[in-house]
Amino acid sequence: MARAATLGRDTAARPVAPSPIDTATPLREFQFTTADFEKIRRLIHQQAGISLSPAKQDMVYSRLSRRLRACGDKTFAEYLERLERNKAEVETFVNSLTTNLTSFFREAHHFEILVERLQKMGTRQPIKIWCAAASTGEEPYSIAMAACEAFNSMTPPVQIVASDIDTQVLAQGEAGVYRADRIERMDPARVRRFFLKGVGSQTDQVRVRPELQRMISFRRVNLLDARYSVSGPLDFIFCRNVMIYFDKPTQYGILQRFAPLLRPEGLLFAGHSESFLHAADLFRSRGRTVYERSDAPRDTR
Repeated sequence: MARAATLGRDTAARPVAPSPIDTATPLREFQFTTADFEKIRRLIHQQAGISLSPAKQDMVYSRLSRRLRACGDKTFAEYLERLERNKAEVETFVNSLTTNLTSFFREAHHFEILVERLQKMGTRQPIKIWCAAASTGEEPYSIAMAACEAFNSMTPPVQIVASDIDTQVLAQGEAGVYRADRIERMDPARVRRFFLKGVGSQTDQVRVRPELQRMISFRRVNLLDARYSVSGPLDFIFCRNVMIYFDKPTQYGILQRFAPLLRPEGLLFAGHSESFLHAADLFRSRGRTVYERSDAPRDTR
């Protein structure tokens, strides 16, 4: 992220105009113009629906300069030309600009709500859950652990689809291997039940138990697609902390595609800073960033 620079008191009387982005500086290895940045903004919005603000210029330079080095391009203009003729690089471009901040049992109250609802549902099979922004897998594995706890079984009647637009993080999630420090705040009883500790040279790693892996199907899904490779009816959709990167029209279009996939009594879990008031005709809030379809029966709480 770019950080705002501050001027000392001795320079306050002599304000210095900021350098334009297309001015070459010794600190930048590659030429990066305003026009380059605008093209990148349009392309990432077109490919992934992400709306980049002008404040993201430094972040874009930092992440994509690695691709320029790897590809041997001398300027961002050259790299943008490469994107026009190389579809495989477009996927890597998207992977480079997507943010993958996640953790196990993030926003823990959602998993408490999930457990309560699962216990009320009983053993109707199969219960289908879509984790629509799975990142490196911590969220879908948390869903799987919650399901095991709800049914007090390592083989609950639950099927989970874990999707993301970033193929690299999906591969990490499917592998199910994490640094041990990723679970250091987790309840020790949970760790013993759901993780295998590495040995020898892998003592700093843990692996989720194979029973959890068998509950989850990892696949690439672009939320901008007109149709998803996820079939309904779904009982729950987790789409948390990804809508904040989309503008309101893009959010609305995604929610339009979510609604028919979700059972009338199903739940949609959103991120703590996300609100869907602009889509009240599709979803209504149940509080605590949990939503239900606007046509859901009122007695499903």
